[in-house]
Amino acid sequence: MKQLVSLKVNGESYEVAVEPRRTLVDVLRDELQLTGAKKGCGGLGQCGACTVIIDGKAVDSCLVLAMDARDKDIVTIEGVGEKGKLHPIQQALLDDSFIQCGFCIPGLVLSAKALFDENPSPTEDEIITALAGVLCRCTGYTQYKDVLVKLAKQQGRGGEK
Repeated sequence: MKQLVSLKVNGESYEVAVEPRRTLVDVLRDELQLTGAKKGCGGLGQCGACTVIIDGKAVDSCLVLAMDARDKDIVTIEGVGEKGKLHPIQQALLDDSFIQCGFCIPGLVLSAKALFDENPSPTEDEIITALAGVLCRCTGYTQYKDVLVKLAKQQGRGGEK
């Protein structure tokens, strides 16, 4: 039996009727048409493609029930940056020509954003740890890490080991 749930996503409030067992990624994609969060591992929380930020923390939205996300501040990739302007993390990836298939990029950006929001100048080790939950099948993680280390150095004294 569906229940009405209030979700705050990217600063907008939504009222959605959902089955109690529906995951947040399914509601975001199917009900709200926010398709940036991808379903890559079948809901096992192993790939990070469905990463969103909930109350400042990067989480796998395939492991969160939509009912449990009510009254929380949810940010998806669609809510990153401003109209007509990329977020600095997105811009850094673009500036360094970091273009791959794009499947993992939303999870990567949101994982990095949660880290940089908490610590504007993270160390290389902190960056590596923050990205550990995002699986990239195209490359390794060196390119991601290098771009973010460079960004951390630009923002302060971060990026060191």
